[in-house]
Parts: sequence; structure tokens; C-alpha cells
Amino acid sequence: MLHDQRFGLGRHVTLGPLALDGGARLERVDVAYETYGDLNADTSNAVLICHALTGDQHVASAHPRTGKPGWWTRMVGPGKPIDPARHFVVCANVLGSCMGSAGPASIDAATGRPWGMAFPVITIRDMVRAQALLLDHLGVECLAAVVGGSMGGMQALSWAATFPERVRSAVVIASTARHTAQNIAFHEVGRQAVMADPKWRGGDYYGHDDPPAAGLAVARMAAHITYLSEAGLTSKFGRRLQGRPDAPDGAKSFGFDADFQVESYLRHQGIAFVDRFDANSYLYITRAMDYFDLAEEHGGRLANAFRGGSTRFCLVSFDTDWLYPTAESRGIVHALNAAGAAASFVELRSPYGHDAFLLKSPELNRVVDGFLRGGA
Repeated sequence: MLHDQRFGLGRHVTLGPLALDGGARLERVDVAYETYGDLNADTSNAVLICHALTGDQHVASAHPRTGKPGWWTRMVGPGKPIDPARHFVVCANVLGSCMGSAGPASIDAATGRPWGMAFPVITIRDMVRAQALLLDHLGVECLAAVVGGSMGGMQALSWAATFPERVRSAVVIASTARHTAQNIAFHEVGRQAVMADPKWRGGDYYGHDDPPAAGLAVARMAAHITYLSEAGLTSKFGRRLQGRPDAPDGAKSFGFDADFQVESYLRHQGIAFVDRFDANSYLYITRAMDYFDLAEEHGGRLANAFRGGSTRFCLVSFDTDWLYPTAESRGIVHALNAAGAAASFVELRSPYGHDAFLLKSPELNRVVDGFLRGGA
């Protein structure tokens, strides 16, 4: 039997049309994705993994630009909670991103040029609808589970609310049902940093081979602070000075170079980010996250989003996550209880803040593994 060309690493498909929440319509929707493992005969073992803001489809395979291992190899792989030996794993680059799926950096077939800011503004629910088109293409009618952290958790919640008949279970990690004013404020600082860069050129910078790297780097630095905890930063860096050739003993420069190690760390994060991400995609995806409000989509009551469904839910928060603190997860659990949905919840201890879901966490692995096996 020939291998099904729909399945495997580095896959790409053009789907559509797709009506968007903002009123626009995409006739062609390019989706870049990867699959791991085999779809069983009754298509009952599919697990969709939804990535976060700056993530991609390379959940357990080497990134083609950086060469680094997949972003969630701690969770996905042989012997891991999401195991290709048991699960048919799907991970797609979200709509609006820049790793092969349709977004501002992709080509508009009508003009033959990159979309730029002519690409329509999208929502989390639009991302989910594009993923649903992909699952139709793959022959998956119902998911054993949809799993995601941060923005991926938003997608998991949206999946359960938008297509309840297609989701048997949902794992929502370090996430929220809506963005707060503080969340929106941090994103706006990042967007303004990008748009204030003269090289942004109103979003039409693709033909210049000179993107707004400085603005995007600052946006990444500001956002990265929200992914960490004060305790984690203090433990890792404290107020330690950065050793330099001109000051090998770590003396202060009495200037504006990176005197402190934490400054050097943030600058490195910003520079590394611009090598793999598109500035316009950053604008579009942060806007989609800011627009996300699951209660608003369902008459103003979050419980309405889950009423009448049969999806099982597992929610996980971290005690040092101040971006999406435990109170946000508890609010979702209360809504699930009000809707009569089956829900479990745990707050885990971690010094790493919001990024804890991406880092080594045996407790998280045990929780996810137990929940997924419990629904088998």
C-alpha cells in the first residue's frame, strides 16, 4: 500500500473558501502542517495540537530555519503523553502566521505579491475553522483530543465551543477565555514598536529585503518578560553584571550597553526571534488574541459556550504565571461546571512563569498522560 501523501512532515495543502468573523472571505487557504503516527481504521485516535503565538507546526520535528528540536518534544514523542505509537498527531501552522499557512507574508493569488496589511484581520475562531478544513482533508471527523497551551489553549476552548461534536476531550494549559486589559496593553506596546520602525513601511516591506527587525525585536523583548516570573528572573540573573572584553570583571560601563545579564538575555531573545518570524504576522496574531472573548461570542455568558456538549476538559495552570494566572483557569472551570461539562483542574507549582508549559515539568506530563488515557 502506497503511503498517503496527506500524512507526514512538511506537508502543505490549499483549502477553502473560508468565511472570516470580520466579514471577509478567503477563497484560498494555504495550510502548512505535520502529522505523526498513523490514523487508525475508525479514525478515533487523532490528537490536534494547537501552538502558541510564536509557535509553528514543527511540534516534534526539527525547525527548518533554526535546526532546533520541535517546540514540544517534552510532551510529544515515543513514551510521552502524546505518543505517535498510540495517537495520530496533527499540528498546523495557524492562519495568519508565517511558516507556510496563509497570512500577511504569503502570496495573494490575485496580485502575485505578498498580502501585507491587505490580509484580512482574523480571530482565534477563524484559526479553528481553518484547522477544521484541514481535518476534513485528512479524513478526521472527530478528535480524540485537542491540546494546547497559551494561545493554543484558546484554540482548544474555541474548538470545543465551535465544533463540540468533533471534540471528545480538550486539554487547556496556561490559558484564558478572554484577554484582559493588561494582556491587550502589553500587545499594543509590541505592535507600536513594530509600526514605529521606519523599515515597517506600512507593512509593505517584503520587496526590500530589510524588514523592521529592530521594532520586532523590541516587541519580542517586552512580550518575553510576561512569559517569565520574577522569581525565575531573579534566580537566573539577579542583578549580575555582564562580563565584556572591555570590562572583564563585570564592572558597570556607565553607558547604555547591556551591563546586566538580564539585558543581554532579552536582547538575544529579540535578535533570535526576528530570524524566524514575520513582523506583520506578529501584528495579526496578537490582534486575534486580543479580540478573543469566548463569552462575548456566546451571548455574554461563558457557560453558554459549553452548554449541551459532551467534551471532557482538563485545565492546568501554574502558580507563577501572571500572564494567564490561575484565576483565569478557575473562571473557565466555573463556567464548565455551570454548563454541566465534565472538567478537571489542577494548579501546578513552577518557578518558570507562563513558559512553564514548554519547559521540563514531570507533573504536567503526568496530568496530561492520565487525562488522555482516561478517555481512551
